[in-house]
Amino acid sequence: MSTALTYKHPDLSGLLAFDCVARHRNFAKAAVEMEVSPTAMSKAIRKLETRLGVRLLNRTTRSVGLTDEGAKLFALLGPALEQVKSSILQVGDSAASPKGVLRVNTSYVAYVTLIQPHLPAFSRMFPEITLDVTIDNGLTDIVASRFDVGFRLGHIVEHDMIGIPIGPPQQLVVVGTRAYLKVRGVPKKPVDLAGHNCIQHLIGEPPRLFKWRFAREGDPYSVDVDGQYVYNDMRCALDAAKAGLGLAFVFRQFAAPELHRGELVAILEDHCIDTGRFYLYYANRDQMPSKMRAFIDFIRQGNEPVPSATSPARSRATRTRAARR
Repeated sequence: MSTALTYKHPDLSGLLAFDCVARHRNFAKAAVEMEVSPTAMSKAIRKLETRLGVRLLNRTTRSVGLTDEGAKLFALLGPALEQVKSSILQVGDSAASPKGVLRVNTSYVAYVTLIQPHLPAFSRMFPEITLDVTIDNGLTDIVASRFDVGFRLGHIVEHDMIGIPIGPPQQLVVVGTRAYLKVRGVPKKPVDLAGHNCIQHLIGEPPRLFKWRFAREGDPYSVDVDGQYVYNDMRCALDAAKAGLGLAFVFRQFAAPELHRGELVAILEDHCIDTGRFYLYYANRDQMPSKMRAFIDFIRQGNEPVPSATSPARSRATRTRAARR
């Protein structure tokens, strides 16, 4: 015949109270250690004894002693409570000194422009944080997929997320090589793209063609384009443009190195529009892990605009002198 336990499981606070009294053999000293009143300690022990159905302590006005059952519980409980205390201390140490794995979900463009340039400095400052970065050009549910933070353009971040704008406003530009433009001609207006080999790329899930959007007197509109190449990643479209295969529609900041080196040139700039800013986003958390707070603060500071060396007052004075000349 099997037997079943009939008592309710004691809570941890009651076990901690018993351990403390058993060590001190004194309710008043145990109460001081646990920062409660002696009366509260006495109630906690009585509640524990009731749940277990045994007497653990013999109490008189002069002394406190362990019963046989109390002595047995005290001996067995000690190592387990030490492990619990050690675990709590480790968590506290993690809060004081950021450490552990931080899982980041980001598009490739956001990674290259907002995260990658700052990784060496981040590693030096937080050597105990491991960044687990997933490049994802869709829109992953970071909560369901157990990511800590994500990076996306603000207009596609879910409304139930907490979003922090990161970096400057993004602008899309049309780029191509000088050699391609010399042969095929330079489009003067977005509608002129109809005569060009436009390199397209896919976004989202399910994948859809990324729209080439421009502005006319402040009003946005789309232009239908066509070409021989379609990729599922903006970086491939950029590489194809660098190879002289056609024109690509990419973020200016993403293409900045190629534009700076003259490998590509931007066209139709007067017709291009801002698409908003990238956002770092995460689910609401009452107690944010220190590793997450460290990463968010570091990335925000790393992507703040660099102030101009020229003060506003001096800049105004310079413009005034230039106007007089």
